[in-house]
Amino acid sequence: MAHVDIPTTTLPLTAGAIPLVGFGTWQLRGEECYTATLAALEAGYRHLDTATMYRNEAEVGRAIAESGVARDEVFVTTKYNPRSGGDERAILEQSLEALGTDHVDLWLVHAPADDNVRVWEGFVAAQSAGQARDIGVSNFSLGQVDRVREATGVLPAVNQIEWRPSLYDARVADGHASRGVVLEGYSALKGGSLRDPVVTRIADEVGRTPAQVLVRWHVQHDFVVIPRSSKAERVRSNADVGGFELSADQMAALDALGRG
Repeated sequence: MAHVDIPTTTLPLTAGAIPLVGFGTWQLRGEECYTATLAALEAGYRHLDTATMYRNEAEVGRAIAESGVARDEVFVTTKYNPRSGGDERAILEQSLEALGTDHVDLWLVHAPADDNVRVWEGFVAAQSAGQARDIGVSNFSLGQVDRVREATGVLPAVNQIEWRPSLYDARVADGHASRGVVLEGYSALKGGSLRDPVVTRIADEVGRTPAQVLVRWHVQHDFVVIPRSSKAERVRSNADVGGFELSADQMAALDALGRG
């Protein structure tokens, strides 16, 4: 099996550190999810992203347990859907049971709620209890991030949003950085990005796949990225981005896709 050069860079959070490159499990279910997650761990990924809405936490937990990789070497994220109507802590306990662990490394509010502050207070309590080492949000605006911080005194460590060069906005990136909030992107390979002429040209220039160019763009910006695939070879290839760099001109050309 060929070596996979996965960047080992991490970004500091409140309690832990999040690897820049992770494996996303959205839309993966059952045995397909287990097999793909196991392939990711075997390839060297040490960051897994799931959610209660994905209905695959048990498969992710099984892959961790059977991978031979120690639990404390894997950064595990799950998410709570505030629209589910379930009690936050009770849902988290169900997630922990499914994952086969006594804590997650990051617990995210999957989307804004009717009362973000009340939900966030439940998250703060879970962190205090040690059930979630770090807590954050997903799909929040910067204004919504500010609101929960002002109300509770606790800043979300991460905001996971849809992100790729075609969605790049320096004001959004800088807004997260200035607040000390890690920007984590999902759907990095979506939106036609793999066929974008700028992306494919740069891929030809560096002798890499378009997916690797997109993941590398995130890494060089210090954006967390969680590419997903059900195919083991693509799982491996997507993260094999430690052996090259994009030039300043190439990064600028990708950034410019978001201003078009």
